[in-house]
Amino acid sequence: MAFKILGPVSAERDGHPVALDGGKQRTALATLLLAHGQVVTDERLTTLLWGWDPPATSTHQLYTYVSRLRTRLGPRHGLRRHGAGYRMDIGDADFDWDTFRSLADTGRADLLAARYSDAEHRLGRALALWWGPPLTDVTEHLAQAEGPRLEEARLSALENHTEAALALGRHNDLVPALTRQVTLHPVRERLRGQLMTALFRCGRQADALAVYEAGRRVLADDLGIDPGPELRALHQDVLTGTLPPPPAPERERVTPAAPPAPPAAAVVRAPHPEPVGHGGRQGLVPAMLPAAPGDFTGRQAETDEVLTALRAHQDAVITGAPGTGKSALALWAAERCRADFPHGGLYADLRTGTGAPRDPAEVLGWFLRALGTTPDQVPATLDERVQLYRTLLAGRRALVVLDNAHDDSQVRPLLPGGGESRTVVTGVRSALASLEGTRLVRLGPMPPEEAVALLTAIAGPPRPDPAAPDVLSRIAEFCDRLPLALRIAATRMAARPHWSAARFADRLAPAGRRLDELRFGSLDIRTGLSAALDQLDPAARDGFGLLAAAGMRALTASDAAALLDTGPDDAEELLERLADARLLEVCGADGDAWLRYRFMPLVRLFAREQRVPALAS
Repeated sequence: MAFKILGPVSAERDGHPVALDGGKQRTALATLLLAHGQVVTDERLTTLLWGWDPPATSTHQLYTYVSRLRTRLGPRHGLRRHGAGYRMDIGDADFDWDTFRSLADTGRADLLAARYSDAEHRLGRALALWWGPPLTDVTEHLAQAEGPRLEEARLSALENHTEAALALGRHNDLVPALTRQVTLHPVRERLRGQLMTALFRCGRQADALAVYEAGRRVLADDLGIDPGPELRALHQDVLTGTLPPPPAPERERVTPAAPPAPPAAAVVRAPHPEPVGHGGRQGLVPAMLPAAPGDFTGRQAETDEVLTALRAHQDAVITGAPGTGKSALALWAAERCRADFPHGGLYADLRTGTGAPRDPAEVLGWFLRALGTTPDQVPATLDERVQLYRTLLAGRRALVVLDNAHDDSQVRPLLPGGGESRTVVTGVRSALASLEGTRLVRLGPMPPEEAVALLTAIAGPPRPDPAAPDVLSRIAEFCDRLPLALRIAATRMAARPHWSAARFADRLAPAGRRLDELRFGSLDIRTGLSAALDQLDPAARDGFGLLAAAGMRALTASDAAALLDTGPDDAEELLERLADARLLEVCGADGDAWLRYRFMPLVRLFAREQRVPALAS
């Protein structure tokens, strides 16, 4: 048996999920697991299931939940009635909380002994056991009673892992993740100090001082206190440029250490043998995946499609028009299934800063170094890199996310090959569906209610306005209900609280200024559309602008032929190429003769902009 509570509460028997009946049955199971073989009284179980006002039938319902739980778990459940309560002895079954604590305690001991490589390795394995907020799908009573201590244990392990990584000189890699953690936990001074240290060692002294000042204000405003002595001393070192370099580690190779006595029933097991990196360190667990948006909203059916594919040993390809949230969905799904891939995650954006396709050989160089290969041992040729990459992943269960893929030929060298590692690919072009053995997940505009929910999640609910009750729906339609445009709109509203939602909707209404309004900071609705347009040849780009300038709501190949002064077959080929680049939508058939194509409003506005120089000349 295997039991998990560091995310959704679940159980597995002989590698197969155990079907559990709802939140209350999961609450009973999690409560008994957290008791570590001690008796849990009926009174405590009742309180955790229903709070302080249980129904009159609570005793009978409790008996039913436990009885069904025994049936679900099978003959080796270890669940017994004991006096006025129940106890559960899981024997040698795996329990992720016990495994986490044993690894975290051992990693902390390694850290205190300056065994930094050992500490980073063990604490990384401990953190990889978390696959979501702990105790998901249980009652609020149990979540409130036990959730805080579990989360505190995770954060403590995260801080220890970061300290070990800093000691090993990994400050460049730590900055993005630390920035996110400090944003999520602004009053944890140790995390803030670690971010300051990483920034300073990256040559970003001013940014490190800004992080301190932001923390000082948060502590003063929220708690009415000053930073502690350690953070103040660190601030002085950064200010004067006297922060010491990383300490020299005692050793770089991960070696087994005798762990302290584990808690009852704790068993530490690696689900697969850990391969040795070519010229690198043993058992290195890559953690290259960026964080998913914390305000991710909707797309439940598409998320389930991706997760179902990955858990069925199938790769997933997510396609959709620019701005439909392909990358966000891929990262969101990756976080949901982190526990299924205990040997880490690899990530690469396959599009360069200029929008050009990235060379797979460059990406393989990143992956090989993340898997423990030293730079001098990375092969020179693409074929050799592919062979080494697949060799290193052969004994692992890792997740590879390939973002913004150009076509299937760019992706194929980056696929792990056989074994249990899986891949999620995102891209605009439907040609990615030619990758063998993949599940194709298509994204379009969000449903109206999800689009409004995303606006609310980012900008907050608008103030009631009797004159404009559906103002968010109006904004969503101006954004074509595309997640990127919705995010930009909501971010602008959040950054300008003096604007009412109705005022912002009025700013979006004029077609001539809408694309300018959908731009904020580094976010710009034009960016993704420009990348899609740049992948077309000059003739297709010209045709794209001419068709948009015609202003037709929908057009067939016959219509396009007349507009482009060409034959219907050539016109249909152009329309299909634009649809493949997600710059046109196929919206039905004109009787039995022709398919009909249309521009989304934002794409039409963008296309007309591209025609301005030609028209002016």
